[in-house]
Amino acid sequence: MKNSKLKLIEKINRKEAVVGILGLGYVGVPLSISFAEAGFKVIGFDINSQKVEKLMKGISYIEHIHSSSIQKILQLGFEASSDITKVKEMDALILCVPTPLNKYREPNLSYVINVIEGCLPHIHSGQVLSLESTTYPGTTEEELLPRLESKGYQIGTDFFLLYSPEREDPGNKKFTTQTIPKVVGGHTKECLQVGVELYSKAINNIVKVSSTKVAEMSKLLENIHRSVNIGLVNEMKIIADSMNIDINEVIRAAATKPFGFTPYYPGPGLGGHCIPIDPFYLTWKSREYNVSTRFIELAGEINTEMPKWVIQKVMNALNNREKSVKKSKILILGLAYKKNIDDARESPALELINLLLAKGALIEYTDPHIPIYEKLNMRSVEITPKIINKYDLILLVTDHDMFDFEMILNNAKLIVDTRDVYKKKYDNVEKA
Repeated sequence: MKNSKLKLIEKINRKEAVVGILGLGYVGVPLSISFAEAGFKVIGFDINSQKVEKLMKGISYIEHIHSSSIQKILQLGFEASSDITKVKEMDALILCVPTPLNKYREPNLSYVINVIEGCLPHIHSGQVLSLESTTYPGTTEEELLPRLESKGYQIGTDFFLLYSPEREDPGNKKFTTQTIPKVVGGHTKECLQVGVELYSKAINNIVKVSSTKVAEMSKLLENIHRSVNIGLVNEMKIIADSMNIDINEVIRAAATKPFGFTPYYPGPGLGGHCIPIDPFYLTWKSREYNVSTRFIELAGEINTEMPKWVIQKVMNALNNREKSVKKSKILILGLAYKKNIDDARESPALELINLLLAKGALIEYTDPHIPIYEKLNMRSVEITPKIINKYDLILLVTDHDMFDFEMILNNAKLIVDTRDVYKKKYDNVEKA
């Protein structure tokens, strides 16, 4: 009689396995599309019934994912649901839920724990569970493994456990879920075998690692690498600015070296669901081993302080024109955390707005990708030459391609540019 591993692998190879995606956000929806297009029956789960209803109507709520893609996978048999008992029908459970920080900058695993606790009454032998949410090394073994074993399963024999970090880059047209190499770590060799078979059917290149801990750490290293280098270049920007040197010109010059240098560019602060958050997962976990993470924490400190540095540049720019921040009309150009997407999570624009409001400025924003931002009870302003001219200052935070930067330049009284959009010197442009 065939064992559970062989049965599951054969089911995957015949594409008869049902793939469950738990969490239908910026990671879960693209993954659902990849597996559905690869020929699998996909069931998506999310506690947000509004998301489920939209998906079942063929409507995408993520801007860079077209509704036509959702309509296509619906025709292929995709199903979205808020019914956790659907876990019974799944052969693969892939967890794509948020892992934010709490107010003390400690890991908040409540979404992961809640979804696994919700799954436990409905799981059965012969399934594989993969966690994709970014977290600290040891999460899979410390949080998921004991819960599965409490149900009497032998991991690697009748149930299989993986960690495979998501690598989504919203708005990046060069890479897709299918073409981004996928790191996979299994709790046992048998788990890894199942994981490789599963993911290789939807993703071109699978990178096998020896354990779930290695896979968890690899994701943190990717994002800490970026955080530290961005922190370095942000500090260099402050130094260069004090010497009246354009740091972006410096970076462009250094980047001509064909080896040994990777260009990173400064900005008004870090944003998104990864870079501002993930390093603190390792910082928190390292305390358990009495290891300090000074380098990581210093980079985080520099990046966190960047919005305040930008506000000082705004104040100086207004002061030079005999205006104060208080009662100045300021337009925030771009609310998203990076260009050409509709995601404002952890966006530096939000911190800049709060800092300016605290100083008495009159704030509005414009972002064609985010027409309404309910958390601030604000609505995007449609800009015209006449409207641009009414503001005392335009704070350029996100350099969306949809903005007409020449029109803005020609009609703005004053611009503070945090993204090096205006590379030449203009009388009405200040760099920040």
